[in-house]
Amino acid sequence: MGEAARVGARLVQFTEGALTYPSKHVMTARPGGHHVLADWSRAAWEVLREEAEAIARCAGTLGLWTVFGSIHPLTEPNRPHNSLYVVSDRGRLVARYDKRFLSHTEVSFLYSPGRDPLVVQVDGLRFGFALCIEARFPELFAEYERLDVDCVLLSVMADDASMAHLAQSYGTLYNYWVGYCVPAQYSATAPAGIVAPGGRWLTRAPGRGRPALAVADIDLDSQDPDIDAALRYARPWRRSARSGLYEGRIPVGDLRSETRTAF
Repeated sequence: MGEAARVGARLVQFTEGALTYPSKHVMTARPGGHHVLADWSRAAWEVLREEAEAIARCAGTLGLWTVFGSIHPLTEPNRPHNSLYVVSDRGRLVARYDKRFLSHTEVSFLYSPGRDPLVVQVDGLRFGFALCIEARFPELFAEYERLDVDCVLLSVMADDASMAHLAQSYGTLYNYWVGYCVPAQYSATAPAGIVAPGGRWLTRAPGRGRPALAVADIDLDSQDPDIDAALRYARPWRRSARSGLYEGRIPVGDLRSETRTAF
């Protein structure tokens, strides 16, 4: 966080489970390959709360918006959420995103799913949020386009290059920025980075297995030709195409159109 503040960042994004990400093999596995419900009484909830509060204080001291992953306890007997906390530059927890699409093991033995998308405005920019396996559900990213976000922050805990490919694809498909955050130990496979509208990687962290930052500006008035084209032309056109542009323009009763077995 201190390094991000020193280079002038206004928001820093950390991974899924940045505070803790207990392995399903620790929490649910039993001899013989069987799984049981996780015993969340084993979690040191007070320690996690103290750490989260310390991060919030640090964010306020640095004047830095901070997004970090952890598990969020619910009222028993409900299982916790797998979440992203959003802390403002004044050190206040302003929002929490709860992972909506879970893996089979997560939903069966570990976590309660969330319900809603989250959009937070920072310095006039609209941010959406997603976690790990949710990259496999394009409807979430289409939803954020409809919610008019400027950037989706995708935080991941997976050693899987396809996640980075998907992040780049969403920048291409929906013409917004995508912040892709992955732990340093997985960086040799696909390091963290920031995708521009249109799909170009603006920057990527070094893939050397050590903690590092990827830093970029999100500029709605960018003069980069690919970003400008994505924001001014591609995104508005695709919205128009999805909103009934073709209604009334499809030929009806034209045999040349309806007969599909003739050249």
